[in-house]
Amino acid sequence: MRIAIGADHAGFPLKQHLVATLARLGHEVDDHGTHSEAPVDYPPICAEVARTVVAGRADRGIVIGGSGQGEQIAANKVHGARAALCNDLYTARMSREHNDANVLAIGGRIVAPGLADEIVTTWLATAFDGGRHQRRVEQIAGIEREELASAVRK
Repeated sequence: MRIAIGADHAGFPLKQHLVATLARLGHEVDDHGTHSEAPVDYPPICAEVARTVVAGRADRGIVIGGSGQGEQIAANKVHGARAALCNDLYTARMSREHNDANVLAIGGRIVAPGLADEIVTTWLATAFDGGRHQRRVEQIAGIEREELASAVRK
């Protein structure tokens, strides 16, 4: 699987750990930075990860910050991104089964490396259930299209 990954300075240590984990598991990793613990703004990094996924240049994306909340919000601003903040195994599984999440957000100051490995492994291995959930994902995409059309009209 091709995985785009990015983090801010708070998420950098966990990103480095996950890059190694993903490579060890046989995934192709596209690292969008940051590349140190020097302070950096996360929105451009997270948006680029989400754009990479939406464009089909990666199968899934992972964004990491201190809490993961801002990273999730930034990634979700990209049309077609469905970013989910998952700091536990249950939300990781549900984000895939019910929401077909294509970007995973994790809090590097919340989740220890061992749990992060489990979250990522679960998230990557979990398939979208479709069925009644497909209708809801399509409704979310419809809201995106409406908002985009509304913004264009303004």
